[in-house]
Amino acid sequence: MADTSIRSNGAQPSVGASPGSRSRHFRRYWQLYVMLVIPLVHFLLFKYAPLVGNILAFRRFRPGMGPFGTDWVGFAYFERFFGDPSFWRAFSNTLVLSFGNILINFPIPIIFALLLYEVRNARFRKFVQTISYMPRFISTVVVIAILGELLSPSSGLLNRILEQVFGMEPIYFVNEPQYFRPIYILTETWQFTGWTAIIYLAAITGINREMFEAADIDGANRFQKIIYVTIPSIMSTIMIMLILNVGSLLSLGFEKVLLLYTPSNAMVSDIIDTLVYRTGLMNQNYSYATAIGLFSGVIGVILVSGTNWLSKKVSGESIY
Repeated sequence: MADTSIRSNGAQPSVGASPGSRSRHFRRYWQLYVMLVIPLVHFLLFKYAPLVGNILAFRRFRPGMGPFGTDWVGFAYFERFFGDPSFWRAFSNTLVLSFGNILINFPIPIIFALLLYEVRNARFRKFVQTISYMPRFISTVVVIAILGELLSPSSGLLNRILEQVFGMEPIYFVNEPQYFRPIYILTETWQFTGWTAIIYLAAITGINREMFEAADIDGANRFQKIIYVTIPSIMSTIMIMLILNVGSLLSLGFEKVLLLYTPSNAMVSDIIDTLVYRTGLMNQNYSYATAIGLFSGVIGVILVSGTNWLSKKVSGESIY
């Protein structure tokens, strides 16, 4: 009777449930399992099946002679890009841009969520939240087009202000190497702060209200409640997001970098993804590009595993 009443309330069957109970559970929730087919197929086709193509990093590809190469060359392509100055330039540019992006754009959504949660006017809070996450739905191409109009040396709003207010000469911001990284990071801030803050707002909303009431009884002000109640309560979410961000350290927004890329700023804008794109698709050197991409993926796995291990040791939180 107890088992039947539990299942009738929609709970999952226990691990040791009988085959009959599992079949009844499946018949009851078969729509949910059918919905899992689409993401499962997506991951199999676009995440796991392409892994087979990594064999090209160890074989020489020749057009028209098979998709998996013709001759086994071992680590020849790895030795080649390890001795290639353009690879190390792209690798260092990727690290500098990624670390700068994490350093600035990782804490900003947390701070924004904390401040937004403290707003007492519900209508104003919803308005700000809606406005803040809307840029996430704007295409990267459109974002760069808007940026080009704002920063144009001839008709851009920013150059007009600099010229009319400060008497400065127009600056071609997109073409100057020293402005590439600030432009990339600030556009990431504008586009993703509100969207990422939703995760932290959800975590803050789930905090037990009794903890805030206890802090009020102890005489804590709003800032102290943020420091001693809110932040420790969402630390698990913060650590998981940090692990995910570090895992994608070598995988920047390829489209945005490519659209901002010019020959003049190539010394700072050429990253691993653009190098793979040029080497593989433009120069049709698929084996060499695969080797670079495989190296980047291995480094990403090491970073995720290392950060996950460090997080587990320091805070007790991890994703596995």
